Amino acid sequence: MQTTNSNKDLVKKINLLKKKKNAVVLVHNYQRPEIYDVADFIGDSLGLCIEAAKSKADIIVFCGVNFMAESAVILNPGKTVLVPNIDAGCAMADMVEAKQLKEFKEKHPDAAVVTYVNSTAEVKALSDVCCTSSNAVKVVKAMVEKKIIFVPDKNLAAYVSRQVPEKEIIPWEGYCPIHHFLDKEYVEEVKKSHPKAKIIAHPESKPEVLAVADYVASTTGMIDCAKNDPSEEFFVLTECGMTERLHRALPNKKFYGLCNLCFDMKKNTLADVLKSLETMRFPVRVDPKVAAKALKAFQKMFELTK
Repeated sequence: MQTTNSNKDLVKKINLLKKKKNAVVLVHNYQRPEIYDVADFIGDSLGLCIEAAKSKADIIVFCGVNFMAESAVILNPGKTVLVPNIDAGCAMADMVEAKQLKEFKEKHPDAAVVTYVNSTAEVKALSDVCCTSSNAVKVVKAMVEKKIIFVPDKNLAAYVSRQVPEKEIIPWEGYCPIHHFLDKEYVEEVKKSHPKAKIIAHPESKPEVLAVADYVASTTGMIDCAKNDPSEEFFVLTECGMTERLHRALPNKKFYGLCNLCFDMKKNTLADVLKSLETMRFPVRVDPKVAAKALKAFQKMFELTK
C-alpha cells in the first residue's frame, strides 16, 4: 500500500510522541499496513505477549483487539496500556464467558483448562494455562494432565488433539468466523487457480482444510514457512491483511490470500494511534484479582514452553 503524505505526517508525529512519552506501539500482523510504519514490534499473539512482558516503556499502545491489550495489562502491572479504538473486539473471544466456563468445569472436575489467548481476562483467570496458536501443541504435550478442556476455539482444539493423541481434548464450541467459513472445496479451487502456490493454513481453520494444506502455521509462522520454502508463490488461508505483511517481509515472493477481512482488526487507524498518545485515550484496565489469576495462567504457559 502506498504511503500518503497525510500518513507520513501522522507517522512522524506518532514517532516523536513515542520518544517524548517513552511509549511503544505493538502491532498485530492483521492490522492496517500503514500502522506497521509506527510499530516497535509486529507479530502474532505469542510474539506480542513476549514483547509486552519484556517492555521497558511506560506506555504501551496496543494495535490489535481488546483481549490482546488486556494481556498486556496482565503482563505489565503498573504500566499504562492504551487501545487506539475501544470498539476493536473479537467474535471468538465473545463466544465464551467466565460464568459459562465455570459451569463447564464443574461437569469435568478432573480436567485441566487450557485457554487460547483469544479470550477475555476473566476467562483466562479460570484457566490452568494459556496458549497461542503457535505453541498450543507444545503446551498440551508438556502438561501432566491427561484430560484437557480447550477454550474457546474448537478448530484449534481439533488440531491439538490430532498432534497430541495421548490426551483427551474436550473442546469448547467456539471458532473464528474468518477461518471457520473455509472448507476443503475452497482449498481445492485455490489449488486449481494457483497450481504453483504452496498453501499455508492457520490452525483456526477446520480439520478438512488443514488436512489438504502444505503448511499449518500461526501468522508469524507463515513468514517462516514462506522464507524457508524455495517456492516463489504462496496462498495464505487467513485474514486478508496477512498478505501485505508477507509482501513486506519477503518482497521477492508472491502471496495470495482470502478476500475476507476482520473488521475489528481494521478499526485501528494511524489517526487513532496519534490521538491515543496525545490524550492518553482508552486506557485498558483489568480487575487486580482477575489479573493476578490470569497472570498465573500466562506464567504457566511460559514455563511449559521455555
